[in-house]
Amino acid sequence: MRVIVAKDYEELSKKAANIISSQITLKPNSVLGLATGSTPIGTYRELVRLYNEGNISFKEVVTFNLDEYYGLDSNNQQSYAYYMNQQLFNHIDIKKDNINIPNGMTEDIGLECKNYEKKIRQANGIDIQLLGIGRNGHIGFNEPDVKFEALTHLVELDEDTIKANSRFFASIDDVPKLAISMGIKTIMQSRSIILLASGAEKAKTIHHMILEKITPELPASVLQLHPNVTVILDEEAALLLTEGDLLEMEA
Repeated sequence: MRVIVAKDYEELSKKAANIISSQITLKPNSVLGLATGSTPIGTYRELVRLYNEGNISFKEVVTFNLDEYYGLDSNNQQSYAYYMNQQLFNHIDIKKDNINIPNGMTEDIGLECKNYEKKIRQANGIDIQLLGIGRNGHIGFNEPDVKFEALTHLVELDEDTIKANSRFFASIDDVPKLAISMGIKTIMQSRSIILLASGAEKAKTIHHMILEKITPELPASVLQLHPNVTVILDEEAALLLTEGDLLEMEA
């Protein structure tokens, strides 16, 4: 696991965008796994800037989003499909047919999850999976539990996640209680992973994820087992990591 400490959120976002941009330059038909929430917004802004400056093209890129709220139409302003269009897709040259997001309005959840996994396999897997991390250690919507859910599945959201996401809604009562999410196995099968964390409220979670035992009670800790993970933190998120910790991980 490689850990990069950026001085602030802006630098964090630029570093993440540069890694993704390099991937697209080296492999124009890259398959990207994308995340939502507040943390990746700066990264998407940087990717749009790089596109507008003519440094990268998304014409051949295929994307798979980590998750979507169950019960929200893609036109709903709180859906992750809407978020992705506003933050990235509407501003670049990606083909709409190459965009994959779970259907939050599906009438057959089992079939939707099965088909999502099939599409990822048909695309030959994900080259880079972008992740944020919840304060309870969730990645995607894989909440703390006694077991790791392997593949794309329906998730019942924890109270902590609902509370954290309520800032995007008019009321906490409006936050969906269910979501469709890639599972831990799906995420771990990505060839490389970038995890972003910003802010002091994530520092304790990051310390556990990187340095403490692997446990389903903190799902992101499983990333210790992946051979190619880059964690990009701002200084606040890295507060509980010592210089010795960082040197030991590089050794």
